[in-house]
Amino acid sequence: MIEAGDSLEGVDRRLRDPLNDELFEAILMLKSKEECYRFFQDIATISEIKALAQRLEVAKLLEKNVTYTTIAHKTGASTATISRVKRCLYFGADGYQLILKRLAEKESGEEK
Repeated sequence: MIEAGDSLEGVDRRLRDPLNDELFEAILMLKSKEECYRFFQDIATISEIKALAQRLEVAKLLEKNVTYTTIAHKTGASTATISRVKRCLYFGADGYQLILKRLAEKESGEEK
């Protein structure tokens, strides 16, 4: 299902398979926050969704050079989780970098 022009360079080969392709295609079809809530409520547990949201918040705080202690206090994330997010943030597939940049652009666009 990989479209022409889609680059999976830097993506772990163990992650690539037709089932994951289909999952990501389904996610890309969601058109609103409400649809996301509905889909994710059905496909994942509340704990799994909260863990993903927590990791994104950890990445935002790490990008702002917030200390591990402060991040742990603000998010409830363990230092192991913070460390893993940091490793992915700086040495991963650039997924965090991509979404953090887009979120910042959205935020700055809304403030204007």
